Amino acid sequence: MTRQSMLLAAASGLSLLAVSSAAWAQDAAPSTETQVEEVVVTGVRKSLRDALDVKQGSDKVVEAISAKDIGVLPDVTIAESIARLPGVNATRDRGNDSQAVVRGLGARLVLGTINNREVASSEPDRNVRWEIYPSEVVSGVQVYKSQSADLIAGGVAATINISTLDPLDYKGPSLVLRAGPVFYDGGKDIPNYDTTGYRASGSFVHKINDDLAVVFGLTTQQQKNGYGSFTGWGYNDSAARPPAGASDYSSDVDHDGDLDATPWGAQMSVSRIDQKRTGVSGGLQWKPTDNFELKGDALYSKIKITEVQDQTVWGANNWGNWNTGTNNIGWNDGVYNATGASYTIINNTVVAATLPYSSVQTVLAKYTEDKDLFAGGLNGKWTGDTWTIAGDVSYSKAERENTWKAVRFESYPTWTSFDWRDGRTPTISTSQDSLGLTQYADLAGSYDGPEHLKDELKAATLDFTHDFGPGLFKSVQFGARISDRTKDHNSYSFAPTATGATVPASLLTAYKLSDGANTPALLTGDIDKIAAIAYGANAFNVANATEELAERWSVNEKVYEGYGKLNFAAEAFGGSWLTGNAGVRVVHTETSSDGMQQQTNNAYTAVTVDNDYTDVLPSANLKFDFQEGRIVRLGLSRVIARPPLDELRASRTLANWAPWTGSAGNPNLKPFEAVQLDASVEYYFRPEALAAISYYYKAVDSYIGWKQSAVTYGGQTYAVSSPTNGGSGYIQGVEFTFQTPFFFLPGPLSKFGIYSNYAYVDSDLKEFSPVNNPLSLTGLAKNTATIDLWYANGPLEARLGWKYHSPMTVIYGWSGSDLQTLDTEKTLDFSSSYQVNEKVGVRFQVNNLTNQELRMYRDNDPNRIGRYDSYGRRYLVDVTLKF
Repeated sequence: MTRQSMLLAAASGLSLLAVSSAAWAQDAAPSTETQVEEVVVTGVRKSLRDALDVKQGSDKVVEAISAKDIGVLPDVTIAESIARLPGVNATRDRGNDSQAVVRGLGARLVLGTINNREVASSEPDRNVRWEIYPSEVVSGVQVYKSQSADLIAGGVAATINISTLDPLDYKGPSLVLRAGPVFYDGGKDIPNYDTTGYRASGSFVHKINDDLAVVFGLTTQQQKNGYGSFTGWGYNDSAARPPAGASDYSSDVDHDGDLDATPWGAQMSVSRIDQKRTGVSGGLQWKPTDNFELKGDALYSKIKITEVQDQTVWGANNWGNWNTGTNNIGWNDGVYNATGASYTIINNTVVAATLPYSSVQTVLAKYTEDKDLFAGGLNGKWTGDTWTIAGDVSYSKAERENTWKAVRFESYPTWTSFDWRDGRTPTISTSQDSLGLTQYADLAGSYDGPEHLKDELKAATLDFTHDFGPGLFKSVQFGARISDRTKDHNSYSFAPTATGATVPASLLTAYKLSDGANTPALLTGDIDKIAAIAYGANAFNVANATEELAERWSVNEKVYEGYGKLNFAAEAFGGSWLTGNAGVRVVHTETSSDGMQQQTNNAYTAVTVDNDYTDVLPSANLKFDFQEGRIVRLGLSRVIARPPLDELRASRTLANWAPWTGSAGNPNLKPFEAVQLDASVEYYFRPEALAAISYYYKAVDSYIGWKQSAVTYGGQTYAVSSPTNGGSGYIQGVEFTFQTPFFFLPGPLSKFGIYSNYAYVDSDLKEFSPVNNPLSLTGLAKNTATIDLWYANGPLEARLGWKYHSPMTVIYGWSGSDLQTLDTEKTLDFSSSYQVNEKVGVRFQVNNLTNQELRMYRDNDPNRIGRYDSYGRRYLVDVTLKF
């Protein structure tokens, strides 16, 4: 019997055990004898207490964030709050916490919902960028780590749900205003760049009468978080990415008889970011009788990013190892064995070298990105004596348009040296500084875009609950959900022809950053003025763009779900109180994938591929309440996560020259599938206080990863990268949580408290590449820890928060095939607030106090640099007014 079938069999046994252990019990209510604390708490302590109430009262394994008072969360975006929960990490984008990683599984296995509704995404896959949700619009977050039949299918790692405010239930001030400056010191050395932005928000809640209330919110912010980023372009290593020749050629650089992996090139980029966000939210709640309630809510977010990039590229035209002789300079050629050349090789990888006449390119670029997100819905609920009927309809839409334009010019210093081995700051030096080199505009420019992405999702749910009254079986819940989602993508590009003119030195300015990688000074200048010299007038006329046919694709997904769940409760053995549920969810998915496939003659053919599959997902949850805050939970379920939408595309590209490579989607992908066991022991020993340990085991039946395979088209064999199913195995882990106010200390020390957690993850699952040294599962950090020390004494609150994770595999960028290892990170944040009076409060916050760099490496080898970013610190001061 397989692990999966054993666990599924145990699921049925778990339900029967729960029923049989409670069947002999008489109907009784759980004891209500609890310790009552007469102290009125607010702010951070109230948020901690409310979050524990959610966790303690749930029938699932759940982590919660509560913010029923508008504006009490100390974090700027909800992504920063989520990342502090047990077993949860976040990957950073442009220095901001962004996508969530839960229990050793990456963002593609995390289902994100708003008010329990699936939402569209401006990412090519399904991933939710949590930083787009400012903390002011959120009343709570629930991270469901165990599954139940009434939850939307899709969260193998977890389901993260954001709840917005119910205005009839709100007890706080009617109007809350907050505003203040934000300073980012990562861009302090960039010339002609102001690093100060702002944040402002307003929330208004109004009860029109006792039955009707509305809420309206507005947030706006400007981020000026410029920073420097050093990037390694990867390595020639056909052993890591077979078949031979698919990754160019390894070389015997040191002539010892063994092939050595050699780098393709490297790049230093400094980004001047101007990111503007505007969000509008609204909600209505109407409850004309005790039996009927109607709620509507909507959220609109608009993000506009302008990113001016100053880049230096080393080795672009002569580090690539094409092995074709001296006309294509490479690591096998005589010029790199000349006098003065030297190499440092570790484990057959060139990690440092001094090279003669290596290409140095200056690239001046400008990137723009406009994103829009709308998510809204209407929910109605009628409650009778024994029946409750609820219905929900929702609509969400996300769009993104981005462009990138660049001017390139090239020079050749006498020699270039680099060193980026593990444990050292990446360093590059040349024989001449940048302004001492003649810059010839003899390289074609680039205009990528406009690139368009649109995601549209419509869904409807109908739910019925029947209460049985006194007895073992309390209620039965059943219902259905249908959704229709379409994601479209296309892209354009062109390359302006170079005039060959020399760029005047008067148009360029050199500068260096004090933090981050150690490289020569970068050049900056007005890209439009320089483009007029390099490529002539109107060089970047978008009318010249032609469509990249291989980037044209569309995926439509229809999902039909039906579910049923039986809830039971009774006194169990040993005086404990037992509650639980057992149910099943049936999910039928139909996809239709359109794309353009490149042929060997460079022609394109339109292709449509249809696919469908059905999954049966049983689940069972038990909660034993031994009173006095002692709880034991058990859960068992089968879970799925549907494939990333962009990986379902039917498109394909093929190289027109050696090495013969290609890339393709896979419309026939099946979902991620696993059977999971969850168990936790929790002790709520005081208000705001918890000691807990949880264990989970996921028997993974099907995983999705990228693999390079030999495929023959037209008599030519290509090494084609594409996503594929496979990779069965296990994931298991343990999580510890401890939080408490220091009630046991005397005097002022009792106003301090701690929130802490630690998580350990283990798995035998590996990614499909590199073949000879495969990466760990995406998102799997073996060790994760959080320690928050907080202080709350009347009007004054403060928090010092430390977060740690060990190395983990991440998908960098928009392609699931770009796997890198994110090195260990240790971040330290501080926030404080003071409530001047009932109406006025001030807040001060510093993020990334120690300026923790982001470091990535490739091919599971710490010596093969992938990325090295220095984001700097973020300082925020704001004032809150409550009326």
